[in-house]
Amino acid sequence: MASPGFFQRQASARRNTGLLVVLFLTAVTLITLAVCLVGYMVTRSQTSALPFHYWLLSSHGLTTAGAVVALIGIGSLVRWVDLAGGGTRVARMVGARAIDPDTRDPEERKLRNIVEEMSIASGVPVPELYVMDHETGINAFVAGYTPGEAVMVVTHGALTQLNRDELQGVVGHEFSHILNGDMRINVRLIALLAGILMIGQIGQFLLRAGFYSSGRSRNRDGRAQAAMGLIGLALMVIGYVGVFFGRLIQSAVSRQREMLADASSVQFTRNPEGIGAALFKIGMKGGYLDTTSHASDMNHMCFGEAARMKFTSLLASHPPIDERINAIQPGLMARLRSRLRDTEPGSRLQGQGPSPEKTAIGDLVSQVVEPAQGTRKYSLSPLASSLTNESPTATPALSSRVGTVSADSERFASSLLKKLPSTFRNLLYTRAGAVQLCYGLVIYELTDAEQTERLALIPEHSVLGAQPELLGKLLPSLKELGERARFPMLELAMPALRKLDPEERDTLLANIQTLVQADNRVTLFELALTTFLWRHLGRGSGQVVPVKYRSFRQVKPAIEQVLSLFARAGTEAPEKAQALYQEAISGFGNGNDETMHSKITMQNLRAALNVLSKLSPLLKPAIIDACGHCISHDGKVEVKEYELMRLVADQLDCPMPPL
Repeated sequence: MASPGFFQRQASARRNTGLLVVLFLTAVTLITLAVCLVGYMVTRSQTSALPFHYWLLSSHGLTTAGAVVALIGIGSLVRWVDLAGGGTRVARMVGARAIDPDTRDPEERKLRNIVEEMSIASGVPVPELYVMDHETGINAFVAGYTPGEAVMVVTHGALTQLNRDELQGVVGHEFSHILNGDMRINVRLIALLAGILMIGQIGQFLLRAGFYSSGRSRNRDGRAQAAMGLIGLALMVIGYVGVFFGRLIQSAVSRQREMLADASSVQFTRNPEGIGAALFKIGMKGGYLDTTSHASDMNHMCFGEAARMKFTSLLASHPPIDERINAIQPGLMARLRSRLRDTEPGSRLQGQGPSPEKTAIGDLVSQVVEPAQGTRKYSLSPLASSLTNESPTATPALSSRVGTVSADSERFASSLLKKLPSTFRNLLYTRAGAVQLCYGLVIYELTDAEQTERLALIPEHSVLGAQPELLGKLLPSLKELGERARFPMLELAMPALRKLDPEERDTLLANIQTLVQADNRVTLFELALTTFLWRHLGRGSGQVVPVKYRSFRQVKPAIEQVLSLFARAGTEAPEKAQALYQEAISGFGNGNDETMHSKITMQNLRAALNVLSKLSPLLKPAIIDACGHCISHDGKVEVKEYELMRLVADQLDCPMPPL
């Protein structure tokens, strides 16, 4: 049976989000009680020396508790709203600069090539790229609420000090965070910690105001200000004790996720020395973010430690460098040190000595590394190798491919990017070029006269109108590259399409709909294209889809509609389609009694996929595998069938690599 590691990690990420809320509420309760204790000590003489538990229920106590909860809540809410802009807002918060897709800088182009290759190979939309120009340390992070609006931020030091293999290892690590749902937890954790920090910040303000003013005045007001300073000191201590425990929570969650991401990077790149050497360089040169005041807030999000702090063994969000390298591949640390001695005698790593026995890396890697087909560039660790020994003749369930990168998909991505003409590729990085690509994908197989007739249906617009001169550069390459390249090219264009404002997105979707419906029929690719664009560009596309259904019985009508479409796509014979449908639906009910739907409209499909997207992650593999059975029952998967499969997987937030 296929390992459901990807789906388990998605479910785990959602559980961790709930756990963080519980821990946050616990911290708020403890901080509130601590502040109330300070208030009790200050007002005790005014309330006839009531016991603390009685004072807590008095007007003084309830007012104090309400004020503390309100302050923490407001602090978290303000930061939560501030970060509602997703990954782009986080990137701007740390002063990162967006990398121009058409950049001429060789280091930035190297990063873009690696990211685009990884995106196509994994089936994840290409994230927007940012660089922190003034950071010389080696570090990176991803941010966002959904894979479709993720951004990847790297430091200037990572671009200039890492070679291609090392940078690819870092990118693979960050892609793991995108795939596993870690980004959402990380961004929300920033907001939760901001609320806890509010009490300490207020205390710091009162401390400065009280003692600075009392130093100038020796009268009664001066004594009152000194008292205010003492209260501020107490609040600051309470606030930072809360932050201390918040950092403990932060590091406990992050350490395990970092080990999982390291293992995923090895599986994605099949090159343990890439990420191992990148970690080694961080150990030598550091990855601290020195030019932003948000380094400690971002610490849990970064590839390596971003902030200097005391009690490193307790508060570090990442395991020690030596430990991470040895977990990736036994003996790798010794080899890297040996190479260093040959070139830079006397250099040493930062961090603790190796202690792999303290980390249950076998348990972590076993949750991450899926079977990877093809030859590996380097030998993996025994643990990772034991998890990639599936027989090449075996046919794994389609759900086992979700969230993975195989050697075949990586070669496909690399080959495709090399085939794209530079003019064509550069057009995909512009808003106008990306829009024309969408139009071209609908009409490129038509005759010249039909193309002109269809384009005349689109209203004139400076960006969204039909532009024959740009289409003239795109259409020949679309015909030459063929149908296998359609979705990858659309992925390359997504960063530019996401830059359209909401009204422009609505207009684009309407124009695409007009082109598709011009001949009164909808092909499978047109269905996949329109639904894909609606999913990523429609209103609310960047919002997190909540889990609403935890049993197949609740979504049975939606499953029937989707499998009816796949059964028809899997065979042209009506009687075979009915038999195929019964086989696929049998896992969700009585297959012999089921009759597939006679007609599935675009609206029906969108509604069905919208329902299925709210399934628990652990139920989604069965949907993927049932659809996969329909398209692979004859031992082959045609491009139109893959595009339909890719469509459903995308709607379910299940990244599907090229088959």
